[in-house]
Amino acid sequence: MFAKLVAVSLLTLASGQLLAAECKVDVDSTDQMTFNTKAIQISKSCKTFTVNLSHSGKLPKNVMGHNWVLSKDADAQPIATDGLSAGIDKNHLKEGDARVIAYTKIIGGGEKDSVTFDVSKLAAGEQYAFFCSFPGHISMMKGTVTLVD
Repeated sequence: MFAKLVAVSLLTLASGQLLAAECKVDVDSTDQMTFNTKAIQISKSCKTFTVNLSHSGKLPKNVMGHNWVLSKDADAQPIATDGLSAGIDKNHLKEGDARVIAYTKIIGGGEKDSVTFDVSKLAAGEQYAFFCSFPGHISMMKGTVTLVD
């Protein structure tokens, strides 16, 4: 009985740690206009989710800068288009754009940034996308975000 109780306790503890580990993702971006992932799954059990963006390239942000932006899939291209004129100082995002759920700042080679957002902003069954809003990058630098059980 005691051994069974210990085993169940350890299993519960391990699964709790596993769920905590799933509430973040590391995403790398490169000078070749790529992200190292095309799909991110977020567990509904996460209260918040953190994206750690790094840029493993060498080029400065004004030449090959990248950010990570989360929105509904249908809003991604309009957000990127509207952000073209916003400039690098505003991360190529229109100020106060309510369609943007979360974003990092634009970073250059060797730099990092993170964003943590409230998972309750995501709805089950909705299609979400992540992308880079640097002008022209969305064509190659995009992926899906899915809310999972």
